[in-house]
Amino acid sequence: MMDYRNMTAPCGLDCFNCPMFLAKTNAELRKKIAQGMHLPMEKAMCNGCRNEKGTIGFLGMIEPCSAYKCTQKRGIDFCFECPDFPCDHLHPYADKASLVPHNTKVFNLCIIKKMGLDRWAKEKAKSVKDTYFKGKFKL
Repeated sequence: MMDYRNMTAPCGLDCFNCPMFLAKTNAELRKKIAQGMHLPMEKAMCNGCRNEKGTIGFLGMIEPCSAYKCTQKRGIDFCFECPDFPCDHLHPYADKASLVPHNTKVFNLCIIKKMGLDRWAKEKAKSVKDTYFKGKFKL
């Protein structure tokens, strides 16, 4: 059974649906990622934010991201548990928005708070990512 708490970043990103995490057990996907990102095969994967202590190895991070550091300092599992939620640690950016799911963080956190972690992970997380990358813009 998937440990959704461990495989969901404090900021709301679903590591368990990330191609970099899935590449750990899928050699064909790892090869495709390695070629596409010009990475050695051993770096074309990720163990998940919490397992990497807030750093993402394939991005060359040497210190944890600000959201991870903040949740560790405050002793909370997810940003939505903070009285300052949402804050600038979760601010969406246009840079690489079409390549990375970071603009889904606040939405995911709100849905996790509303649905609960396990239900969100099983019923909603994949559709959020699919809508973000493949859905049509609508108002």
